[in-house]
Amino acid sequence: MPSRRQPAEAGAIELREDERQHELRSFGRRRGRKLSARQQHLLDEVLPRVSLPMSEPAPQSLASVFSSPVSKVWLEIGFGGGEHLLWQAAANRDTGLIGCEVFEDGVVKALSGVETAELQNVKVCAEDARAVLRWLPAGSIDKAFILFPDPWPKKRHVKRRLINRALLDELARVMSPGAELRIATDIGDYLRTILEAFAGYSGFAWQAQCPADWRERGADWPGTRYEAKAVREGRRRYFLRFKRA
Repeated sequence: MPSRRQPAEAGAIELREDERQHELRSFGRRRGRKLSARQQHLLDEVLPRVSLPMSEPAPQSLASVFSSPVSKVWLEIGFGGGEHLLWQAAANRDTGLIGCEVFEDGVVKALSGVETAELQNVKVCAEDARAVLRWLPAGSIDKAFILFPDPWPKKRHVKRRLINRALLDELARVMSPGAELRIATDIGDYLRTILEAFAGYSGFAWQAQCPADWRERGADWPGTRYEAKAVREGRRRYFLRFKRA
C-alpha cells in the first residue's frame, strides 16, 4: 500500500548521499547510434550554452537563468525527441522551458530544434530529473510535464517507474500553488501506478470531471512520437491533469 506521506515543506528535501547513490534508475540506456559530426557539434557547442547551470547554487529567481525575459517557468521531465518541448517553447515565448532528458539521441534532437528556431527560452539538462528537482528553488515551477515515461513493463522492473510518492514530494516542493502537472501514458498498468501514487495525496488534485478530461489532450497539448507509436500499435492513451494545492 502506498505511503501516506505529506508533501515536503519549503526547502529542499534532503537525502543522505548514500541514499542518492542507491536511487534506482528510472530510465534505460543513455546512448544510441554513433553520433554524426553535426550531432557532436550540438553536444559540444550548443549544449554548454543552453545547459541548466546546476554546478552553481540555484538562483532565487529561476527566470534569471534564461537569456530572454520570461514571466514563468515550465518543466518537462523526459522530453524524448523534444517535439513537445520545442512546440511549447515556440508557442509561449514569454515562458522559460526546462527540459530533462538522459537519452543522448533525444538531447541532440532538442538541441537541433533550439538552434534552428533560435529559441532563447529553453534550458536543457541531460542528467537525472530527480537531481534537477532537488536543485530547483521551492515554488519556482508554474507547469510541469511527464509525457509517456518509460513504462518498465516487466513485473521485476516496476519499482523503477519514475512516478511514485517520492517524486510527488519533490514536485510538490518545486511547483507553485495552482500550478498544473500533466502526465500521459499509454500503458494501463502504469496508469494504475500513477493514480495509486496520487490517491489520498493532499499536494495535488486530479482535475478530471468526465471521461473526455483524460481521453483527450487539448489544443495546447501537442502530440509526440511516442503517442504516434501508441496509435499505430493500437494502445489507448491517457492524459492526466493535476493541480498543485
